[in-house]
Amino acid sequence: MASSSPGSLATPGDSHLHAPLLRPRLRPGQRHQPLPDQREITVALCVPLGGSAGIWGPSGLACARLAVAELNRGAGISGQSCRLITVNASDDAPDIESVLVELVESSSVDALIGMHTSAVRHRILRAVGGHIPFVYTPLYEGGESTPGVFAIGEVTANQLAPAIRWLGAHRRPKRWFAVGNDYVWPHVSHRQARSYIAEAGAEMVAEAYLPFGTTDFSAVLDQIRRFRADAVLVSLVGQDSVEFNRAFGRAGLSRGILRLSGALGENELLGIGADNADDLFVSSGYFATLDTDENLAFKARYRSHFGERAPTLNTFGQSTYEGVHFLAALFNQALRSHHDWDTMGRAPLHYQSARAAHYAGGGVSDTPIYLARAEGHVFKVITRL
Repeated sequence: MASSSPGSLATPGDSHLHAPLLRPRLRPGQRHQPLPDQREITVALCVPLGGSAGIWGPSGLACARLAVAELNRGAGISGQSCRLITVNASDDAPDIESVLVELVESSSVDALIGMHTSAVRHRILRAVGGHIPFVYTPLYEGGESTPGVFAIGEVTANQLAPAIRWLGAHRRPKRWFAVGNDYVWPHVSHRQARSYIAEAGAEMVAEAYLPFGTTDFSAVLDQIRRFRADAVLVSLVGQDSVEFNRAFGRAGLSRGILRLSGALGENELLGIGADNADDLFVSSGYFATLDTDENLAFKARYRSHFGERAPTLNTFGQSTYEGVHFLAALFNQALRSHHDWDTMGRAPLHYQSARAAHYAGGGVSDTPIYLARAEGHVFKVITRL
């Protein structure tokens, strides 16, 4: 596994580079593209290797490497082999920008794949946005329209609107409390959720926002009690979500208050523990327990490649698998049709996916959304929303 030191960059062989702070010399609108006679396409895989979202890292690395192995057993990307280098994209990594600027300025990478928070996405875009294709893979708040950026994950509106409607019809909560980390995804998601909750005949009674790395949730739990909430929307990231849900369960609140999250995977559920997971619902495009032909085949390939001790499959990990295959399909389509790089992604695109997702073109991804409930250490999928 790559180093978890902030700002580290490594090849799969674990060599490391620490880039000095550089001022980008790229002219506005200038873009790098792979040379026709290039023998290898290099992709920078930006995943969190530490911090609150570091729990996503191992599965994200593994799933991306599986996708690369599958491509390289065939025609690669546009007939060229593919390799990954890994950039630490944790929220507390101080030099993400300088690492990526050096890679892009030196034409060392042909594309970026990012699986990290939206706060990191904004940092990356300020540094190198628009210069090479950037596939952003996880769920997010929606609205990304930067040229050359392809956000293929679930968006808040598609996750929360039908989930809140379903819970309103089947569980009838009336008083929602929202808690999230203090950055763009929770703020935007809660603003949207407020209207979905009202449409379901309920109200959002209060919101709380916490810094990454919070471990003491006593004040928030007191607020939940004080506002007499009967449902909590949890928009905390990674280990923060684990710690909150543990505290919630230990406080006995799960006996009368349901929880809904759009960003809680199997790793977090294992960390939360079965005793603290009563009435915990998740709306997501992927669960490891999905009983679909695509997922069963994906899991078989994953186990065959890595063995039974592979990192736990979850929505964040499978998104990097999807991102690598999306990027390959994007490059293949562009070269086949002789598109300029500026016009990539305008047409529909089909690619290998563990969840039967496809790209409708023009920045619109079509991703199935499911609602699941925690049962012990696994998610039981209730319905497709």
